[in-house]
Amino acid sequence: MPDPAPFPMRVVRDVQQAERALKGLASRTVDDRQLEARSKVDSILAAVRQHGDTALMDYTERFDRFRPDPVAIPEAALEEAWTQMPMDLRDALELAHRRIKEFHQRQRPVDIAMEGPHGEQLGRRWRPVKRAGLYVPGGRAAYPSTVLMNAVPARVAGVQEIVICSPAAADGQVNPVVLGAAHLAGIRTVLRVGGAQAIAAMAFGTESVPKVDVISGPGNIYVTLAKQAVYGLVGIDSMAGPSEVLVIADHSANPRHVAADLLAQAEHDPLAAAVLITTDPRLADTIGAEIAQQLQNHPRREICEASLKDWGLIVICEDLETCANLSDKFSPEHLELLVERPEPLAERIQNAGAIFLGPWSPEAVGDYLAGPNHTLPTCGAARFSGALSVETFMRHTSMIGFNRTALEATGSAVRQLAGSEGLHSHAESVRLRLS
Repeated sequence: MPDPAPFPMRVVRDVQQAERALKGLASRTVDDRQLEARSKVDSILAAVRQHGDTALMDYTERFDRFRPDPVAIPEAALEEAWTQMPMDLRDALELAHRRIKEFHQRQRPVDIAMEGPHGEQLGRRWRPVKRAGLYVPGGRAAYPSTVLMNAVPARVAGVQEIVICSPAAADGQVNPVVLGAAHLAGIRTVLRVGGAQAIAAMAFGTESVPKVDVISGPGNIYVTLAKQAVYGLVGIDSMAGPSEVLVIADHSANPRHVAADLLAQAEHDPLAAAVLITTDPRLADTIGAEIAQQLQNHPRREICEASLKDWGLIVICEDLETCANLSDKFSPEHLELLVERPEPLAERIQNAGAIFLGPWSPEAVGDYLAGPNHTLPTCGAARFSGALSVETFMRHTSMIGFNRTALEATGSAVRQLAGSEGLHSHAESVRLRLS
């Protein structure tokens, strides 16, 4: 059988043209479809807020083709899903759970308690939120990794109540691997609802769904826009967009590895972006043939081809410094450094959700069990945010305890500042205490 024709990917050699192309990739979700989706989301949120379970069940029946009555899955079904799972998969999930937990336990923030120059007590105290809602995509697919990456940091934070919402298939069943992962993570409440209606239910509360304080977890555009709409009423982890990888490679990179890593991102979603920035023109010339070879008999070939056709990009640069500059401007969710000396290049990088160092660190290990969280900023958000963490499920409170000596020492300055802002009673609240 002859080798397939190389897969056609856009190739750019000019730096300014590359910058424009990367800017287009970063804004790939901003279009008329988002405006149409936002209108639908607003209607769903309003209906669930007003009608509670009735609207939640009606929308689930309309979109997922079954009526979730009851909404909650019996806790015994979670344990049964775990015990009936193949042993190899259970072992893999336990390994992932252990590694994720060990890493996130090191994230627990430390309270600050200090004494000021006049004996006043100052501090910052961390406490977990009371209830967290985790969204786990479902239906035709299973995402046990999403369960662990959201549930583990919430539990490490000390959240008392954790609720999972996950859409079921048309037969009303949530994927048993998701249920088993929930049991492993110590989750007792799994609700078989999804979409914007599930986000609304967790944000507002219904007869069957408790109102939560924080919502985390990825989803489609309707879920993402719903999270954006309820932010402020509840906390959210981030505005997750379609996934993306940027690979910086030099002459030492193995073309088979590079192609596999680009396809590993492309197979997520037709909107996923896979970018190769390389200093080796030969790699740029051969990668299309390697991708075509690996696409043969690929179970998600159509998704991969759509992703690479619309959002795939190869950039050829003169040096690694230029590669790093382009990467920082794109601020990728996942950044792989397939170069001879990845550590110095990683020090140069400023903006990335996660950096994978060298040929033995494919992005897939980060997705499942490396330890750091796989819920990462997308579409340029790595410029100002980072991964989901234990702190996502916590909030901090400032502690201020002045004594008379401290107030006497600082009161005049407080009164001066209050006066400059025209706030009379602010100044009086100090003066009266010291008069």
